[in-house]
Amino acid sequence: MNENFTMLLQLFERAALLLIILFFLTRISSFKQILQKESQTPKEFAVVTILFCTFALFGTYAGIDVEGSLVNVRIIVIMAGGILFGPWVGLVVGVVSGIHRFLIDIGGVTSIPCLITSIIAGLVSGYIHLRTPKAKRWFVGILAGMACEALTMLLIIFMAQPATLGIDIVSKIATPMILGQLNVGLIILLIQNVESEREGIAAQQAKLALDIANKTLPYFRSINTESLHKICSIIKEDIQADAVAITDASNVLAYVGFGEDRYQFRHEIISDMTKETIRSGEFMISNHALDDALPGIQSLLIIPLKEREEVTGTLKIYYRKAHKITYPLQTMAVGLSQIISTLMEVSRVEEIKEMANKAELKALQRTIQPHFLFNALNAIGSSIRTRPDQARELIVNLSGYLRYNLELTDELIDIHKELEQVRNYVEIEKARFGNRLNVVYDVDEVTVKIPSLIIQPLVENAIVHGILKEKGPGTVTIYVKDSEDHIRIGVQDTGVGIREDMIEQVLEERVPPNHIGLFNVHKRVKLIFGHGVTMERLDQGTNIFFDIQKEIR
Repeated sequence: MNENFTMLLQLFERAALLLIILFFLTRISSFKQILQKESQTPKEFAVVTILFCTFALFGTYAGIDVEGSLVNVRIIVIMAGGILFGPWVGLVVGVVSGIHRFLIDIGGVTSIPCLITSIIAGLVSGYIHLRTPKAKRWFVGILAGMACEALTMLLIIFMAQPATLGIDIVSKIATPMILGQLNVGLIILLIQNVESEREGIAAQQAKLALDIANKTLPYFRSINTESLHKICSIIKEDIQADAVAITDASNVLAYVGFGEDRYQFRHEIISDMTKETIRSGEFMISNHALDDALPGIQSLLIIPLKEREEVTGTLKIYYRKAHKITYPLQTMAVGLSQIISTLMEVSRVEEIKEMANKAELKALQRTIQPHFLFNALNAIGSSIRTRPDQARELIVNLSGYLRYNLELTDELIDIHKELEQVRNYVEIEKARFGNRLNVVYDVDEVTVKIPSLIIQPLVENAIVHGILKEKGPGTVTIYVKDSEDHIRIGVQDTGVGIREDMIEQVLEERVPPNHIGLFNVHKRVKLIFGHGVTMERLDQGTNIFFDIQKEIR
């Protein structure tokens, strides 16, 4: 009895050594993060599996020799690994340690029983991981470990030759080996205690994300270069990052911190990781970034920003030191990105309503604008005596034009209704300018809804700022082209051509003088369809268009 008690103490000493090693491992942040994750990557599973295999092999080598048998902690390690991390870890550790136990003592009395029960322990531990609630795993693990060791004792008795040798060995090792399985519960409770810290971390990071959201909220009321720059500054300061950036689907919208001088407004995205995040919708992590585009940056976290389940941009967090992207930071950043996505979507909806209201007000003002009415009525008056039929047509055009503007809403309308209003406007302008203005319609048969008052301002811009600024006649082409994956809507003229600084002002969302209509269209198209208008200065004239992506069915 005294000998059994001594062996039990020695067994607990070896298990205690494993517990101490595990305790110190849980103080290492990288290992702690693995334990605190809800799911591990294949690489992390490999690390855990190798660790527990090492512990199991150590347990065998550190075993106490009793007549050719080894009193050891191998089953304890197998059961703990499988219960904590799942079937694959349990099975691999069981098979590896079982084969090792067999190979170091081929022909030994206990080698085959230990091989069999090591594999069984791996399978049983995996089953417990899948079927047992976390709160009960430590207790079930102890019972299962004891059952596996009891099975080992039975196999030794039945397989030993002579049988008396097996009975003699079992009488000496059964008690310490079976009672030693209490350590399974201790190991499981230790690791689960570290895992339970995840809830506290999640609460802390959720509070940090909400604090950041609260600080940045005022800047989401009007999203522009300055507001996005301020949002990035707040995030950078609160999470102590070296740099923070926000992008849309193709360009960097704001970049603050280390390397800021390399990025100007609307700098094209060149990072492959960012492009992959936008394509896949999954966040990307690199704790040892070696990218020529980011010299000096070692750690990088890229999180997609989504609106209505579609990726509209990214939030990027940079650190100059390696291995700074910790699990708590990931938790906070993912939560923060969801808040930012929601705030941006709400902001865009509000801006759409505001722009629609402004467009409606502008349209209503135009209906009573003295110059417009005077010019239209003057054109009608000059045609009444000499060309009464044309005068009647112009009256119909003016009536339709005014009615359309009075009925203007912020809802999307059929493109043909918009084109009808454009034709009414064009006919009035053609009557005013005669041969100086030629208008061509190149319209494919399409079915698409667009914002109201979106084409007419482009036509007006082409006439007033293009054709009329050039001597002699000019042509305005209004086109709607149906492509495989999108519909292109545009207006092209043969006038003086738009100035490059004007294009810059519109893209940077600075209202250009005398081009409020163009800016309005660009802003509304961008808010609704994700991309604003494209403006091209041609050899002769200007081409302005926007694309509407077709729905994939």
